[in-house]
Order: sequence, then C-alpha cells, then structure tokens
Amino acid sequence: MTQDPYEILGVSRDASADEIKKAYRRLARQLHPDVNPDPETQERFKDVSRAYEVLSDPGKRQAYDRGGDAFSQGFGGAGQGFSFTDIMDAFFGGGAPGGGQSRGPRSRARRGQDALIRLDVTLAEAAFGVTRDLKVDTALKCETCEGEGTAPGTKPVTCETCHGQGEVAVVQRSFLGEIRTLRPCAACRGFGSVIPDPCRECSGDGRVRSRRTLTVKIPAGVDHGTRVQLTSQGEVGPGGGPAGDLYVEIHVEPHKTFTRHGNDLHTTISLPMTAAALGTQLTLPLLEADLEQSEESDPDSRPVTTYDLEIRPGTQSGSEQVIRGFGVPSLRGGRGDLVVSISVDTPTRLDPRQEELLRELAAIRGEETPDGQVEAPHKSMFGRLREAFQG
Repeated sequence: MTQDPYEILGVSRDASADEIKKAYRRLARQLHPDVNPDPETQERFKDVSRAYEVLSDPGKRQAYDRGGDAFSQGFGGAGQGFSFTDIMDAFFGGGAPGGGQSRGPRSRARRGQDALIRLDVTLAEAAFGVTRDLKVDTALKCETCEGEGTAPGTKPVTCETCHGQGEVAVVQRSFLGEIRTLRPCAACRGFGSVIPDPCRECSGDGRVRSRRTLTVKIPAGVDHGTRVQLTSQGEVGPGGGPAGDLYVEIHVEPHKTFTRHGNDLHTTISLPMTAAALGTQLTLPLLEADLEQSEESDPDSRPVTTYDLEIRPGTQSGSEQVIRGFGVPSLRGGRGDLVVSISVDTPTRLDPRQEELLRELAAIRGEETPDGQVEAPHKSMFGRLREAFQG
C-alpha cells in the first residue's frame, strides 16, 4: 500500500486543513471497525488514521513535504499516536480536541445564577403600580481584588502540570494503537493557571455575599404570580463574571371587599328588601380609595374614590350591575370593569307592627297564599342557538 498520506486520504498536496479533515471524516465513517470488521479494512483504517495524524499536524506535514518519511518513528512511532478525539470528531462532527487542536484553558469568570425573591403587595398596589425598596442578599464582585481572586499585588501563575493549556493528554493502548484523549488538568481545574496567593476577602472566588437595597418599580396591572425581571441584578458569577438576572415574584394579598378575575373586579353589596323593591342610590367605595394620597398632592389630580350606584326599583337578589372602566388597568393598556352583585336581605325577625304591614301588603298584592312556581333551568346562549337551528 502506498505510504503517501495525500494519496491515502485522497486529497491534493495543496489541500486546506478543512479539506483534509473532511476527507478523514468520510473515510473513518466507512472504514471504522465498528462499521466494517473486515481485517483488511481495519488495516486500511489504521493507514487513514496515520495519514491524518501527519497531515493534520502543521509541523509533521511540513517535514513530510520537505522529503521526510511520513511513517517513521520521528513522525510519531508508525502511526501509534493518533487521537481518539479525531475519531469521535469524524463520527459526530463535534469540536473535540484532536489533530493538533485544543479546547484551551477555560475562563475563571462565568455568568452568575439568576435570583428570585417574593414581594407582597396589596390589590391596589398591583392594580395601579408601586415603587418599593427591596433588600437583596446576593453575591457581589469582591472590591478588594476586583473579581480576580488574587491578593493585592499578585497575579495567577501558569500551571506547571499543563503549561497553561488547561488540559492534559492521557494515552491508552488498544488494538488500534495508542489512543490519546485530552482531559481537564486536575492541578488547575482546567483554568491553565493557579492562584498561589488568593484574596483573603473572597478566598479566591472573586465575589462576596452582601446585602444591598434596590428600588423596584412594579408596573400597573400585575397579577398574583407575575415575575418582574431586573436584568443583571442577580448573583455575580465566579471570578467576577457577569451577574445573572433578578426576578421579583408578585404575591397579591387578599382584599376585604374586592376579588379580581382577570382585569375585572367583583364585589357584593347587601340591600334591605324594601330598598331593593323601591330602589335607592348608594355611594360605592372604589379600589382607588386604598391608594395613599400625600397632603402635598394636587387635589385635581387625585383619583375618584367613590361611585354613586343607582339601584333600580325591583332589583332582584343575585342580579349584577357592571360599571365600565373601574376595574384593573391592563399591562397592555385599557382597563377592566367593576361587577357589582346584589344580595337582597330578607328580614327574619319582625315585630307585630311590621308583620301586620307585610300581611297588609301581601293582601293588596294578592299574595296571601302564593303558589310556588317551578322555573325551567336557565339555558345558555349555546343552548338557545341550538334550539333556534333545530327549530
């Protein structure tokens, strides 16, 4: 078999590094023993691996082009030193180190984690927005070493084990020859350098925990469970890396009068039987009444806190009145409605005079011995439409 690595890989002498790698990948997929166990094919696979070892190394390729023996001991011991990561790269196309390539040392500075805190607000604060000062306990960049992790006046030094590469080669023997893999250096943990004199304030981490105060503006219209994101206000990363984000989760406290459904507010008012029958006018407090108003604020700019609700004569218990535009402001603009449910109170204790008057009223209305009427169940809109089509 020819000993020319260019011919073995099927590339020209002026082929680029990418063309050589693509040719090796293609042949490795075809000839790998796991794909084709034929002994002759295995020998050819070894030749392909040895050829790639030469042509993927700029120094070995240059020496071969000058007339050297590609497969002599000077070029790596008759092909006994190809990288296992090259084979993995051929099959999976990943960025595994091999063929002279390396991942290199990893940076000490890494992005910090996101943080989450809970903020309790009232229904009015959630509806109309509020600005709060929050005390947050997170990791901050160490001011003593500015995130470097080294004591003042010192710097990291190159790792003597990996010589600054951040990884070391591990060689194992197999039927394919010597398989070389790259692993993170245990001495420097893959950083390529070590800190002989770490900062005493942060113990070499580049960050310290501290409590700080943040001013958070909660927009109008947030609901229970809404999270407000504060970019780069979370945990500072190791090595003084960029901070993560801080999320403020809103928890809305129950209100004594109103309940929220989407952007609508619901409330219930109780009326005496006589007021429901005769009609009346009520002054209904609005959610705006919960907002604190400073004495210095302009009276003309203060929100309306009450609404005059007209109760029509003959109002039935369970009926609803909708007041448009007095609900919760939407995050996207607009505002929901205020839905008022009417509950009519029936008197349970009557004195003789009250009972006499009610009996007199019943006689006038012909209701001394009323007949109970069974009403048909209430039909939904879809039920009425179905009946109309079935006609």
